[in-house]
Parts: sequence; structure tokens; C-alpha cells
Amino acid sequence: MPMNDRPDSAPAAVADLPGAGGALAWAACGALLAAQGQGLAVKEAGGGRYLYANEVLLSWIGRPLAEVVGRTDADLFDAGTQAALRTADQAALAQEGVMAAEHRLSLGGRARELTLWRLAFAGEPAGCAGGSDGSRLLLGVWSDVAARKQQETQARAVLAQIEQLQTANDALQRELAGQSMRDPASGLYAKAHFEDQLRREVDLSSREHREFSIVLVEIDEAGTAGTGEAPDAAGRTAAQGQRAVQAALGRLLRSGTRAMDAACRLDERRFAVLLSGVGLATAHSRMEGLRRQCATEIVVHEGQELRFTVAMGVASFPHTAHSQPELLDACAAALLEAKRRGGNHVALAAIRFEPA
Repeated sequence: MPMNDRPDSAPAAVADLPGAGGALAWAACGALLAAQGQGLAVKEAGGGRYLYANEVLLSWIGRPLAEVVGRTDADLFDAGTQAALRTADQAALAQEGVMAAEHRLSLGGRARELTLWRLAFAGEPAGCAGGSDGSRLLLGVWSDVAARKQQETQARAVLAQIEQLQTANDALQRELAGQSMRDPASGLYAKAHFEDQLRREVDLSSREHREFSIVLVEIDEAGTAGTGEAPDAAGRTAAQGQRAVQAALGRLLRSGTRAMDAACRLDERRFAVLLSGVGLATAHSRMEGLRRQCATEIVVHEGQELRFTVAMGVASFPHTAHSQPELLDACAAALLEAKRRGGNHVALAAIRFEPA
């Protein structure tokens, strides 16, 4: 109800209270609290009789003012509610200042979660229907916190959803970042990422005097030849078959390298592998095993069996080169030698011997 409607209704609510001026003061306080949805009650400290209740509290109790004033909690509520209120009242009377207490009460046939602020003070406020002996009074402000708790629960649920969405978004960002570094056809790293890895490996090996190897892998020209019809005989294109071979080679490279290694696709037919901390002889042995795997791999594409072979050139740092450009040149020369031998071959770069 709007606040400007309160003064007209408030005097009627306290019409039976003695002392018009004091009664109107309590009514005004009650109206201000009612505007915020809070109840107000004034009780005798000794007997516990209600001397005043505002309209919000009366609506919760479910009784008019005439049936509340002069009665106690025992007259108005069930035994459990009366006991809970009486215990909290006694605690407030035993201490100085305002005391707050949480209650879950059944009022007017409805369960309510309430916070009650209580303040005990001496004497009888002018105009309030107090005890005849001027005993202490107990002021109580009743606040229904169910709506607030519901809002807090909803807010926590919303925050949890936001956190879940943020977590999902972070995972998506990481996935997209990973996808941007990888070639979609082969699943291997993109060329730019490989070059960055190679620069770091050269720097690390130069500082720590450790060896590593790189391998250039090229699909031989005879790759994608089928065991039956040509890949594009029934409308399939050579490019589709080539992508299937690239995907198969990508799987073999991923399964044949470690987490600290890096394999990438350079172009349609050429791939590169960085073998961290691996010398020339070990690199040759591992790549020879990969070459044999490629030669026996069968790629099925749209019902067609495709086979492929690869040529490989292997170079190491610092035994075959002392800088990144020299290393790449030595590896490319080794690959050219493997192709000159007809492909399906692993060739090693020449080891440089420094003059004494």
C-alpha cells in the first residue's frame, strides 16, 4: 500500500489504545515499517501481553488488532511457536541493546522465515496501552526473509550458471586456439607453429649443448594410387584421395611422436617433424620404422583402397648444421637425395667435420 494512504488507516488501527498522541506515534512507526513489508509489535516484558501491532504483523497473524492487543503469544500461536518466541524474548530482555534472532514460524496457517529484531526498554511509552505498573516493554520488528533468501538462492544459481558458461567458454577458446594451430586435414601443427617450435629448440640446444633432429617427409608422387580403379574413376577427385592420405599420414606421425616433439604439415605433399633431444642415428631408426608403416598402410576412401609411400630427409643440430637456416637446407638436401633414389627411402644429411 502506498505510504500516503497510511495516515488515513493508521488511526483506526489504534483507535482503542489509550493516549491518542502516543498511539499515533506508534501507528506512524508501524506505517513506516509496513511500507517496507516489516511488522512491528510492542509487548509487556513481564506478562508478554501485546500492546500494539502494525497492519503487516496483523495480516501475518491473521487477526484484527482488537483480537491481538491484550493477548499473549500463548493465546495467539501454537505451543511450538509460543515457546520459540518466548525463549527469544527472554534472551533479549537479559541483554542490553538490539538482539536479532532467526525464526521459522507458522503464522496464519503459513510457514514464514523471519528475522526478529528485539529491543527491551524501561517504562511505558506515552499513550501506549502499557502495564499499570510501568514495567519494561519489548519492541519487536518482524522481517520476512523468505523472499530475500529466495533471491539469494536464485542469484547463486545464476552465478553458478555464469561460472559454468565461463568455464565452457574458456574450454572453447582453448579448443579454438588449438584448432588455429593445427591443420584440419592432417590434425598436425600448422607451419607457423612448427617454425616457432624450431626457433625455441635451436635456442635451447645452443644454450644447453644438446642435440635434436628434424625430418622432412614428402608423399611420393605414386601416392594415392589404388589397387583397382583410379580414385576419380567414379567422379571422385584426386584431391579427395590426397586428403585421405594426408589424414592417414597425420595419424601415423602423431602416434609416432612424443609430447615434446612437433609434427606439422608444410604443404599438400610435404610434412616436417621435430624430434627434441634425439640424435641423428636414433632419428633415422624411428623414421625408418615410420617409412615401413606408410608403405604397408591401406587407406580406404569411398570404397577404394589407396596406398602411399614417403621419402624422408633427416638432419640434426649441431652435427649436420650450426644454425637454423643451415639445418633446414641440410634436411632439404637429404630429402632430395631420398627422392633421387626413387622415393620410399630415408636419407641422412651429411655430418660436417670441422678442420682441426
